[in-house]
Amino acid sequence: MTKPTRPQLGPRDRKVKILATTGPACADADTLRRLLVAGADAFRVNMSHGEHERHAQTIRTIRALEKEFSRPIAILCDLQGPKLRVGSFKNGKAVIAHGARFTLDRDSAPGDETRVELPHPEILAIVEPGQSLLINDGKIRLKVKEVEDGAIHCTAVVGGVISDRKGVNVPDAEIPIPALTEKDRRDLAFAIEHGADWIGLSFVQRPADLEEARQLMAGPNGESRGALCAKIEKPQAVNRLDEIIALADGVMVARGDLGVELRPEEVPPLQKKIVNATRLTGKPVIVATQMLESMIESPAPTRAEVSDVANAVYDGADAVMLSAETAAGDWPEEAVMMMDAIARQVEKDEGYRQRVRLLDTPPEATVADALAHACMNIADTITLGAIAVFTSSGSSARRVARERPAVPAMVLTPSVSVARRMALLWGAHTVATRDIGSFEEMIAKAKRMALRHGLGEAGTNLAVMAGVPFGKAGATNLVHVVTVAGDELETYRKTTKQSG
Repeated sequence: MTKPTRPQLGPRDRKVKILATTGPACADADTLRRLLVAGADAFRVNMSHGEHERHAQTIRTIRALEKEFSRPIAILCDLQGPKLRVGSFKNGKAVIAHGARFTLDRDSAPGDETRVELPHPEILAIVEPGQSLLINDGKIRLKVKEVEDGAIHCTAVVGGVISDRKGVNVPDAEIPIPALTEKDRRDLAFAIEHGADWIGLSFVQRPADLEEARQLMAGPNGESRGALCAKIEKPQAVNRLDEIIALADGVMVARGDLGVELRPEEVPPLQKKIVNATRLTGKPVIVATQMLESMIESPAPTRAEVSDVANAVYDGADAVMLSAETAAGDWPEEAVMMMDAIARQVEKDEGYRQRVRLLDTPPEATVADALAHACMNIADTITLGAIAVFTSSGSSARRVARERPAVPAMVLTPSVSVARRMALLWGAHTVATRDIGSFEEMIAKAKRMALRHGLGEAGTNLAVMAGVPFGKAGATNLVHVVTVAGDELETYRKTTKQSG
């Protein structure tokens, strides 16, 4: 009796990855399964909402789907970060008139239309006259006129309704608070304990914020338990972008708060700047927030949203993210399908290859970089099914992806955690497999995995990139081009049929 075959997802017909946020709208296994089939490559667990037990169940469900489909799936646990908020109001809300004087102070008494508590002495210590304070995602804009005796006296440039515990943004100053709150520390410990592949660090302002997170993520032997994604959503982070990218494993262009603290017209060029700066390092970069926002309630997006997603793909982003569209929307599966369709259509465009190559990514003076660049040239010169990259740390895969080659990178690694992390990498089809011990075994495995995962057939050329001696991290030193022979395909089919 043959064993039942596991369902498998073939290689995606696109290079850019889709990161879908989990939540009430996709809490059950069946919906998560449908999102995966629809095109999701990774899932984001938003630690700002929900309890740990619910998140633990979500992670268990994703890991079960990973086994069901034999596909490494990246899980990103996104920390809330320090949210600055005003206090409460007598009637739960108040109306601030345009041009009216309004004060934020340390008085814990309920607020009214003239004042409210600001329980953050850090803000009181650094704001100066002439600076702006934004409340409720920028809907209310205050101009600081005077700071004295524990109070900030402002004029309402844009008034409106203000209610309990609305958020406060301070775009003109670096606030001397750490990126990790006590809640974040608990959430980070939970994420590490439950095997999160990526940790999203919110409201990064300075390199020291990443260093603190690194210390908490370190294992008993100093190894990093998970990869660190720096969310760029503060002007202060943009000012120190290169330093932050250097310390992170990946970057997210978090356009929500970034769009609150900056003028809307400043965000698109900044998005391109952040994407390009991150791509130069070979680290994955994610474009996030409000990508298909109307699909929270509608089964179809606006034309502007479609263009927004398309532009992120044209820019060469590694991943595009869905937030409330999948977490709380009425059409989570349709949102993933739409994002998948947009990405595939863009990547079919004859100009796409030129667009993603407009960014010059010259190889560094290392053997590994030279070979990754050579793989791109090989793929441009002859027809390849894939570039098979044998890696233990994921570094070689990132080098290959940085070149944005014309064919997928089949990332073969003995580390399940590396396979999962690389699932967010542009063009990567990751496979967790046993380590190899010889050149002959490497070639045979590359061919067999290409056949198994739909990246090859009889006559398919593969570029194989690896390092000798095998199993040694950072030893990439060879590229070999091989062709899948007809008898090898027949042997593979017979073996597969016999093993079920």
